Amino acid sequence: MSLSDLRPVPGEQLTFRLPPKFENVADERRHRQERLAAALRLFGRFGFEEGVAGHITARDPEHLDHFWVNPFGMSFKHVKVSDLILVNHQGEVVEGRYHVNKAAFAIHAMVHQARPDAVAAAHSHSVHGKALSSLGQLLEPLTQDACAFYEDHGLFDDYTGVVVETEEGRRIARALGSHKAVILRNHGLLTVGDSVDAAAWWFVTMERSCQAQLLAKAAGEVVPITHENAKLTHGQIGNDLVGWINFQPLYDQIARDEPDLFD
Repeated sequence: MSLSDLRPVPGEQLTFRLPPKFENVADERRHRQERLAAALRLFGRFGFEEGVAGHITARDPEHLDHFWVNPFGMSFKHVKVSDLILVNHQGEVVEGRYHVNKAAFAIHAMVHQARPDAVAAAHSHSVHGKALSSLGQLLEPLTQDACAFYEDHGLFDDYTGVVVETEEGRRIARALGSHKAVILRNHGLLTVGDSVDAAAWWFVTMERSCQAQLLAKAAGEVVPITHENAKLTHGQIGNDLVGWINFQPLYDQIARDEPDLFD
């Protein structure tokens, strides 16, 4: 093939995935369940488990005050679609045969109630999220990835024990506000998104950004990104569509490696 034979491929002929659209509720529900099970498997793969702590929720597309969540006491690494439970606004399991984590209900029910735009929410006791949370600090714009959270995450600057009351969940939801994430002091991270994919990706990259900040500050004097450039970068990488796109390679990996998650 000579250089003269090479022609640019028209853009419309190139593959680029975008979030799917659904013709019926059943298909959308199944899609959210599959993404939820995949996200949980990935959290297990990345070591975000801490015993029975941690949960990811996905709002049901038909019953908007209900959400799907991982069963209490089951390893993230083992969750299948058929294991997921559906919980109503009173914390009762209406589908499935497992108990719900009381903290999952107390936190996530209030977050979903306060944020009707949030399809999913993710919370776990990941190591670097816990470490940064113990400092009572926000993420700083030290890296490009951290700029996704620039002026777009809150701090719940309190700790009163394991969250089992919905009033505590309401306080966390207020600290989250309109942001994509909140750092729970002495506890960990919580992220939300307009898809399971986005919420899960924000958690993954926020955990890694916490790690980068801790490492950088331990190594020496940091050089932060300027306010103007941090704002610019947030506008480029901080929306939920970008979060969805970034999650796709991770989803592809877990779907290929562990197809039993779809059972």
